[in-house]
Amino acid sequence: MSRARVARRIATAAAFGGGGISLLGGAAVGLLLTEVRLAKRVVGGSDDEPPRADGRYGSAFALPTGEAPLRLSFLGDSTAAGQGVHRARETPGALLASGLAAVAERPVKLVNVALPGAQSDDLARQVSLVLDGVVAPPDVVVVMIGANDVTRRMPLATSVRLLADAVRRLRAAGTEVVVGTCPDLGSVEPVYQPLRWLARRASRQLAAAQTIAVVELGGRTVSLGDLLGPEFEARPRELFGPDNYHPSAEGYATAAMAMLPTVCAVLGLWPEADERPDARRGESFLPVAQAAVEAASQGGTEVTAARAVAGPRGPWALLKRRRRRPLPEGHHPEPAEHTAP
Repeated sequence: MSRARVARRIATAAAFGGGGISLLGGAAVGLLLTEVRLAKRVVGGSDDEPPRADGRYGSAFALPTGEAPLRLSFLGDSTAAGQGVHRARETPGALLASGLAAVAERPVKLVNVALPGAQSDDLARQVSLVLDGVVAPPDVVVVMIGANDVTRRMPLATSVRLLADAVRRLRAAGTEVVVGTCPDLGSVEPVYQPLRWLARRASRQLAAAQTIAVVELGGRTVSLGDLLGPEFEARPRELFGPDNYHPSAEGYATAAMAMLPTVCAVLGLWPEADERPDARRGESFLPVAQAAVEAASQGGTEVTAARAVAGPRGPWALLKRRRRRPLPEGHHPEPAEHTAP
């Protein structure tokens, strides 16, 4: 069965409440449990609380009379929270808020409710935190989720369904949604075969299925798999943090800057010409499932609905490989005004 068909089956099972596809037969379970225990001993992990980066960014920019700052919220797990670094400015939320403020030339208010260790079943609670009781919903929400679903063996279809429910609620509130799909867990350096291969396979299957569900609900996705994959695999000492599992400051910057163009694009802040496919960069219109699979294997790839293009098997998607742009000079990713200690 092709990877696109597997991803479509998982997404379909999610939509209809199915349990998903099993990756393993019974004979492999004992071996893998042994591998998991060994990997946990070597990888370790961190119990440190991630730094709080909530606050207002880009306060140097004048705000037009009667307008509020752009509202950016982060949902997800430890990667969204920025676990593994010690300074607020090094978290992905701070980096994206600062970059967005610089591009928009407008202040940005960041609220990050991501929870280290969270699985997709925590997204409903997190969505309520950013929607319930607020004067206005966020302009854009960034979601980074999925790694814990894989490591704790949540059925892939269940994981995708829970993410889809969260995206549906956010879109109904008028919020734009950008999902950083499941990273490539096969890139964690101390994990060996066969667990490494299975972790990579499960991660990419989940990332592709997440993309199908999110795009069909009107959101956009950016693949983190390859960014937290080959680049991390090639330079683990630079891009993994001290616990050998979470990204370092440079790793978070790599992921955040890959997502910045998409966050800007959903708010209409990116050049219109960049919203069309560029064949020189391998961009094109593809069936959603095929675009999802291609994106899962190449980090920094955006997938969004191609509303004007459809095929005999349903809607298509636009596959974008946006250029990664550094933060503009002079805009240090540190909130000028904190809303949390």
